[in-house]
Amino acid sequence: MIKIENADFRAEIDEHGAQLTHLVNKQANFDYIWNGKEWGKHAPVLFPAIGRSNDDKYVLDGKTYEMPQHGFVSDQDLTVTYQTENAVTLELKANEATKKYYPFDFTLAITFTLLSTGLSLSFAVTNNTDRQMPYSIGSHPAFNVPINGVAKFNNYRVKFAGIEGPINDYEIVKTPNPYRTGKEELLTENNELALNYETFKPGLRIISNPGIKSIKLYSPLTSHAVEMDISQFKNVCLWTKEDEDCAFLCMEPFNGFPDVLGEPVDWMKKEGNIILPAHETKVSQYEMHLS
Repeated sequence: MIKIENADFRAEIDEHGAQLTHLVNKQANFDYIWNGKEWGKHAPVLFPAIGRSNDDKYVLDGKTYEMPQHGFVSDQDLTVTYQTENAVTLELKANEATKKYYPFDFTLAITFTLLSTGLSLSFAVTNNTDRQMPYSIGSHPAFNVPINGVAKFNNYRVKFAGIEGPINDYEIVKTPNPYRTGKEELLTENNELALNYETFKPGLRIISNPGIKSIKLYSPLTSHAVEMDISQFKNVCLWTKEDEDCAFLCMEPFNGFPDVLGEPVDWMKKEGNIILPAHETKVSQYEMHLS
């Protein structure tokens, strides 16, 4: 387990999966990140897939490959390539295990940097091959709700900045796993969502409005909040476990989508995928502003 720290915050990151496991407000002595037993994860990295692929498979150059939900990073041990007191970079290179699912030579470098205002996460994907490389990238942090134990889940709200309401999301169907239907539906009439568990009974809520700059989790009953600058990500998803009333909310910035229900999809044509040219690098970064 890796620890980084500054005067205001302390973070712990597991080399296995590069997963943020703790993010502690040192002045108020509480953790923003979920560590409950109802869901055994904390903040998975999603690469090179977002969500489920039809039949857990996809197509590339006429060949069908298997792909686990959210890709394979969670099952990989990453290597620390840079570390200071308040920052660390972990790296995953293509290997025999990843090439079983994804036939590309790639490098994924994830940098965590503590700031006076919170935490910055940077995801640098490098295509080390001589051809275009399709992929999706995302982050899946679960935040404790209530924050610091103040109030209850349904006393909290999520505010979307950079757009005006209403907010729409993609309709989800379970078969039993969640896929998009390709249709949209209304989530809230304005740019603010009042949290309640009923909203999440159908499953994850993938916001379909383009242009969202930031999202803020807050309650009028506390001064503590989490605001995420997600301007470098095209999509954002909200999720908590639909079969249990758990005390967490995932706010997930990602570039990419789960499949629309149907057959395995050609990844060179898949909606939302990034197509990275040969021997180029693309960086996607977001910040958590914490109070």
